[in-house]
Amino acid sequence: MRLVVDLNRCQGYAQCAFLAPEVFTMHGDEALMYDPRADEAQREHVLRAAAACPVKAIIVEAEDGAATAGRAGASHVA
Repeated sequence: MRLVVDLNRCQGYAQCAFLAPEVFTMHGDEALMYDPRADEAQREHVLRAAAACPVKAIIVEAEDGAATAGRAGASHVA
């Protein structure tokens, strides 16, 4: 699984860090750190985190590049 976070859109609400702490971590009030190649075992947590993001800044892609969650209209990120 591949993750892309639009850090310009991210507002630091930290819902992702709460729901998938193995993948997302907040440093300070607004700096998000994340693993763009999260372990497949974290898929359920990551999908919940993406769905909970108030600004839909998280895109989750399958290894084949198909988006499985994230912003509406985002089907592929190069």
